[in-house]
Amino acid sequence: MQTLTLKEGLQSLQVLQTKETEIAVSRLAELTLPTKKTEEYRYFDIDALLSKKWQIYRAKKADIKVSDIVEIVDGVVVSAPKELLISYSAQRDIDTKHFDALYYLGHILSPEVIELHCKSDANIKIVHRFTQASVLLAYRLQIKTSPNISVNIAESFDGHAAKDTFVLYGYDLHVQRDARVELIKDETLIEGSYVPVYSNFIELEAQSTVNIFSFDFGNADGLQLLRAKLGENSTFNAKHLLYAKGNGKRGTVSHIVHAKKNATSSQKAKNILQDKARGIFDALIKIEHEGGGTKAYQNSQAVLLNDGAYMASKPQLEIYIDDVEASHGSSIGELDEEQLFYLRSRGITLQEAKKILILAFANDIIDGIEDREMRESVHISFENVYYGESQLECMATCHNCSDTIIGEKS
Repeated sequence: MQTLTLKEGLQSLQVLQTKETEIAVSRLAELTLPTKKTEEYRYFDIDALLSKKWQIYRAKKADIKVSDIVEIVDGVVVSAPKELLISYSAQRDIDTKHFDALYYLGHILSPEVIELHCKSDANIKIVHRFTQASVLLAYRLQIKTSPNISVNIAESFDGHAAKDTFVLYGYDLHVQRDARVELIKDETLIEGSYVPVYSNFIELEAQSTVNIFSFDFGNADGLQLLRAKLGENSTFNAKHLLYAKGNGKRGTVSHIVHAKKNATSSQKAKNILQDKARGIFDALIKIEHEGGGTKAYQNSQAVLLNDGAYMASKPQLEIYIDDVEASHGSSIGELDEEQLFYLRSRGITLQEAKKILILAFANDIIDGIEDREMRESVHISFENVYYGESQLECMATCHNCSDTIIGEKS
């Protein structure tokens, strides 16, 4: 494999010429590769990724084994439930108005997309595994639903062995009329492993509903970028929980576009920052001329656990019509001193009082997950990275220990 910077690689890359890739090439040329001056990447160190010389890694396709989950290893499907319609396709539906240049780069670098077609109600678990070190790994997932169905998708990521790898992944989700999709992303990043940039597109047809949950934990860099286009009478809800520590730079950049009338959107972000971590919430709600009757709400809250932590929060409204109901807000602060005092007056140590308040802050997002098994899984992910162990796992294997954390002295 030749080692090149992305700029050099694009000049020499042989792209399968289809109508879709021609659109991607044209849009990438128009937007150009992002730099530290690009607004969406202003608080994320994109220059360090794009200036590095990369080997572009492509795994060979393998036979898909039957299992209970969809397992994708280094961009290739290795197992999936028998009833799922999953395949590879050179043809893909590309959003022609995406704001992110790396959305188009991901399509250019992916000769084929993984196509998942949901024709009936389904609960789908997708595990992404990364095993290659010091490579650029680019692949994309295209998800389509039939009308009038309900689909739950849970994504998790495992890449501890993928040291210094750049993962450029994303999905295009097309939700047909009267369908409902709930998509949950649960990812804990560890410094020194892979660095992900996920660029996604969601299109909602009339009267469809999409609920998005993203749970981003850890001490390493990662960014997700999302554009959602809402059809008539559609509903889009996004909830984000971020817990970053160390020197990690982590967050969400989103554009929610109300393209048709009577659509509703709600976006809520809760961010917990520790050490010298940087949280990012750069979110735009755009209501176009045909978006009359829109209801749109957006809110970001951040808790800084020490002086070195930093939150970059930029909620925005862009409205081209009067007949709308829209609001946005942002707050950044520390843990409530009165609440801490109350808990300590009940004999709880300062350290445990802080943990109780942080857990309550996070649970507001986590408890919104309908599926109990998935909800408990996210609880465990958060507690493992915050406590260093999971209280749920401890209780599940409890041997009636007499020790209690709350009884410790501060």
